[in-house]
Amino acid sequence: MSHRPGRHFLQIPGPTNVPDRVLRAIDMPTIDHRGPEFGRLGREVLEGLREVFRTRQPVVIYPASGTGAWEAALVNTLSPGDRVLMCETGHFAALWHKLATRLGLAAELIPTDWRRGADFAAIEARPAEDRGHAVKAVCVVHNETSTGCTSRIPLVRKAIDAARHPALLLVDTISSLASIDYRHDEWGVDVTVAGSQKGLMLPPGLSFNAVSEKALAAAKSARLPKSYWSWEEMLAANASGYFPYTPATNLLYGLREALAMLREEGLENVFARHDRHAEATRRAVRAWGLEVLCAVPEEYSSSLTAVLVPPGHDADRLREVILERFDMSLGTGLGKVAGKVFRVGHLGDFNDLMLAGTLAGVEMGLELAGVPHRQGGVQAAMDYLAAAARAPGKKAA
Repeated sequence: MSHRPGRHFLQIPGPTNVPDRVLRAIDMPTIDHRGPEFGRLGREVLEGLREVFRTRQPVVIYPASGTGAWEAALVNTLSPGDRVLMCETGHFAALWHKLATRLGLAAELIPTDWRRGADFAAIEARPAEDRGHAVKAVCVVHNETSTGCTSRIPLVRKAIDAARHPALLLVDTISSLASIDYRHDEWGVDVTVAGSQKGLMLPPGLSFNAVSEKALAAAKSARLPKSYWSWEEMLAANASGYFPYTPATNLLYGLREALAMLREEGLENVFARHDRHAEATRRAVRAWGLEVLCAVPEEYSSSLTAVLVPPGHDADRLREVILERFDMSLGTGLGKVAGKVFRVGHLGDFNDLMLAGTLAGVEMGLELAGVPHRQGGVQAAMDYLAAAARAPGKKAA
């Protein structure tokens, strides 16, 4: 295998590029997870996570992928046969529904065309009909990684409240936390699900539940089987910075460093940076004469952009060409949009020049793969980024 000079461009929507600072933090000697040094580390990261989730409530850390945090959210709050309302905004929302069904929940799925966020009007209508309050939870993916559509969670909360329904609100932020503005407490979310490998800039391996008082109350009567995922034992140990079983110590070192980086940049600046890169990417897509999959501008994702290729062309073949010629990985189409879209991740530890390089790779790949397009997408993005750099803090025209 021949050497490929330069760095690989990992531009999938997660796992994202891990900053050197985080890698160096992970590269520390493993310590006694029952000793005083670890207790200080545990308390520090648990407190820091509250800032990112925008909550005063507990945050639980699991050594797991985001799927584990999905399961934890469900088994801690629900009982066998409970009815759950979910919205099929894309591939990952469909997987969460599948998981709920396997756990023995009666999961009802509201369909969409995968080009928009959660249908809050349909969410309001269903609880309004549920006078017996059989529906115990509403589950929504905040940022659908397969489509690049962001659901408007405050409107989902408003829809549930308008129906005067007591259902819990469970939200997946796996590809939005620390990338897109999110407010667990202010938006009335009961359980927020997240993972380490995207906006938090870590390798895969940690997942999270932010938990409201209402969710903690529900957990007291929830009867789905749980042991590893139990909040009760976790929260009891977390009070002093420890865990009831062996934690992912070195990933927690990395998490502490990632939280420090987010604090240094400032969350509002982090969100503005992601917004800027998303808009620059969309301007490139439009200049190429291609179409963004998300059809609702108010629901454009700032973490990633899913791009439709023209009919008769294979998005996966385009991705193969770009990987072979330019050593860059783009996200594949999943589920209903397999082969129809490629996804550009622009989240995590990412800057303007990295985005320019990413879009240059896409534009060259479109040419080499024979995908019909116009030239000038990279220039359109650079013009926008340059305007933003001239007027920091203001939106470029």
